[in-house]
Amino acid sequence: MLKVDHLSVNYGAIKAVRDVSFDLKKGEIVTLIGANGAGKSTILKTVSGLLHPASGDILFEGRSIAKMSAPKIVAEGISQVPEGRRIFAGMTVKENLQLGAYLRKDKDGIEKDMEAMFKRFPILKERLKQDAATLSGGEQQMLAMARALMARPKVLLLDEPSMGLAPIYIQEIFDIVKSINKEGMTVLLIEQNARQALSIADRGYVLASGEVKMSGTGHDLLNDPAVQKAYLGG
Repeated sequence: MLKVDHLSVNYGAIKAVRDVSFDLKKGEIVTLIGANGAGKSTILKTVSGLLHPASGDILFEGRSIAKMSAPKIVAEGISQVPEGRRIFAGMTVKENLQLGAYLRKDKDGIEKDMEAMFKRFPILKERLKQDAATLSGGEQQMLAMARALMARPKVLLLDEPSMGLAPIYIQEIFDIVKSINKEGMTVLLIEQNARQALSIADRGYVLASGEVKMSGTGHDLLNDPAVQKAYLGG
């Protein structure tokens, strides 16, 4: 469904991502793990059109999206939940959700999906008229996920969804990711919490210094001594 092919991305003279290749099949959860500065978020930003490759290609359903704009990529079916949530402060929970559906024209479908978000994230219905900035970190993460889902994506990009959250929220967020995936959503997950990420992933890739160093099933990487030592405290 998504293929990253020999991707390199630069920040000025700095090579942030070096010749990275991986793929994502329909219905999978694939995770990229690695330390800060490994290039994980840069890859996600490039897939979503916020950055552009120095070389290589990104194929979505067989078509190159490497030079597409971010709005066009959303319209094609890829939505990102950004690192740090990036909810729209000064706007209500409802307005944030409506912005997630900005490119859609089907009013009835939008209302139906809004109700579906309230069933999946009941707290958002309780907070519907609140300024989104007044939500807790966990509630903001749920809002960011619901906002992305309002675009009806085929692939959901999640950038560090557990960052800064209390443990009770971390487990809830990962349970929601699993639930969304079971309903058919394809997920590309970037996460520093390697244990949690690998425990729900079909496959994973380990990045270091902008390069893929290891890959395998989530189970195999979770039980790999080198991965345990470097990322799992083993």
